[in-house]
Amino acid sequence: MDIATAELVLDAKAFLGEGALWHPQEQRLYWVDIEEKKLHLYDPVTAKNSTLHVGERIGTVVPAAEGGALVALQNGIHHIDITSGKLTLLVNPLKQNDIRFNDGKCDPAGRFWVGTMALDARHGAAVLYRMETDGSITQVLDQLTISNGIDWSANGKKMYFTDTPSQQLQSFDYDKQTGQIKNEKTIVSIPVEEGSPDGFTLDAEGNIWVALHGGGSVVCYDPATGKALQKIEVPCPKTTSCAFGGKELDILYITTARQGLDAEQLKKHPLSGGVFAAKPGVKGIAANFYKGKVYT
Repeated sequence: MDIATAELVLDAKAFLGEGALWHPQEQRLYWVDIEEKKLHLYDPVTAKNSTLHVGERIGTVVPAAEGGALVALQNGIHHIDITSGKLTLLVNPLKQNDIRFNDGKCDPAGRFWVGTMALDARHGAAVLYRMETDGSITQVLDQLTISNGIDWSANGKKMYFTDTPSQQLQSFDYDKQTGQIKNEKTIVSIPVEEGSPDGFTLDAEGNIWVALHGGGSVVCYDPATGKALQKIEVPCPKTTSCAFGGKELDILYITTARQGLDAEQLKKHPLSGGVFAAKPGVKGIAANFYKGKVYT
């Protein structure tokens, strides 16, 4: 297995950096700090990182075709105006105060898929939702614990997903027309000592790059065989999400966290909470946008 090391590009010291997503038109990396309630927009050309305070825990962000983005906050899914920071509530399926949104992305048809978790990460409390382009929302999976990484194959026939404590990556047959999934299958099992599967992304060759939380790395897996192909080591243990970016989509950006690290660990890993980058020799797939109506 090829091993490389990621380099720090932004010493953000995020408490819980997450949700990495490259905006292909803006040429910026969108990412979030869940517990600090911040949406970040990083421009690698200028090295400027802009911050929008959203007022609630923010699980993830996805761009909207009409402009701006969707953010999954603890009090619902909102549209956010990236210039002004104005939030507009679209829908809120969350009924319990101790449940928050976690990771999510848009599928090839422009629907927004987003999962949840309990604040105490209790078993079976999480679900996965699918938000249609008409704004309606459907619960697709239940009895999850930490609904996390999600993405689709370039041909639109497969959906990949992880419920972090399962230590597994799942594949589903995916119907782009209806958004239905079926035939769940475990494709990768990850030993606990290597870290737990967090956010992930696909490359143009169809392989899955998974941030291993607690493992200080992003590992590339072949979904057909489950074999680990490449590893990007990160100089801090809490790797959380990743996304291919840059003009050629050949730079892998990686978010990390400081949450759960004590003073001694932070002294040992002072770059924790930073954003890192590596060039693994493959290209990614452009992010899908939410194609529903966001402006009234």
